[in-house]
Amino acid sequence: MNGRRIFRGLSVCCVVAIVVAGSRYGFSADPPKEGAAKEGSGKQEAVPDLGPCASLHGKQVFPADNAWNEDISGAKVDPNSDNLIASIGAGKPLHPDFGTVWEGARAGIPYVIVDGKQPKLPMEFTEYPAESDPGKYPVPLDAPVEGGPKANGDRHVLVIDRDNWILYEIGIAAPGKDKWVAACGAVFNLKKNTLRPEGWTSADAAGLPIFPGLVRYDEVMEQKAITHALRFTVPKSRHAYVAPARHYASRRTDPDLPPMGMRVRLKAAVDISGYPAECQVILTALKKYGMMVADNGGAWFMSGAPDPRWNDENLQSLRGVKGKDFEVIKMDDIVTK
Repeated sequence: MNGRRIFRGLSVCCVVAIVVAGSRYGFSADPPKEGAAKEGSGKQEAVPDLGPCASLHGKQVFPADNAWNEDISGAKVDPNSDNLIASIGAGKPLHPDFGTVWEGARAGIPYVIVDGKQPKLPMEFTEYPAESDPGKYPVPLDAPVEGGPKANGDRHVLVIDRDNWILYEIGIAAPGKDKWVAACGAVFNLKKNTLRPEGWTSADAAGLPIFPGLVRYDEVMEQKAITHALRFTVPKSRHAYVAPARHYASRRTDPDLPPMGMRVRLKAAVDISGYPAECQVILTALKKYGMMVADNGGAWFMSGAPDPRWNDENLQSLRGVKGKDFEVIKMDDIVTK
């Protein structure tokens, strides 16, 4: 993994005191525990496990009619697709920006699932307080941080309250004394389709949630299917965004550059039969649900959650897919101001 993402397209230097807390939510090589299910009205409801990068056991994130869960396999192609793809890199490979370990840290963007009794801590937002959701967040002081406790860069922290089904995300984050310090924070009710206010950022440059766009081990290896769009980064973006994104991260106005939220899909004609089974699951999702531009960073860097059980060599075979194998879904109502 190289080319860490550029958080909101800005050069942000955040010097914070990093406290290495206990190991309650430390990352373990042991597989997560077996999931449970709730009985109710004659049917079972999936109950996610607790802990870092734990299994959701197939529980859907956001309602079925949410944009993240939309099947775009039959959607029209944008008339400017070729130029947009070329600006990202038609010959550049798809880059799986996740796996087991990279340079001593978990490779990817980790998350942690907590229950509804997790104590909430104060948040100190240093860069975008006016565009951050106020209040305390149930973020454990030892929650996994993207890149590890001593990392620079985006330092995303993602927490899912499984009982209330609410997602909390903070960026450029570090634990302090009984609080978290972060550039900004966003809260998403996973039972609703509510978007952030127009023009607001989130822990992601596009004002999108990060967690729904991750490739997760539990989906790929347990469910054998990804049923939502993924997220990826581009080297240069446009001063524009398209729904469900709510924020841009560039001053460039070139119409051949992708706006935040732009969605691409893997062309139907691309042969994926020769790829490892887990990669076929990912590529099938890219054909059906596609992936959205979520931040500035490496070309075609596709995000996922770390897991010690990933086969890194198999994941790297995804680099056989090139930019030219994608097409842009037709965009309407592009916001440029």
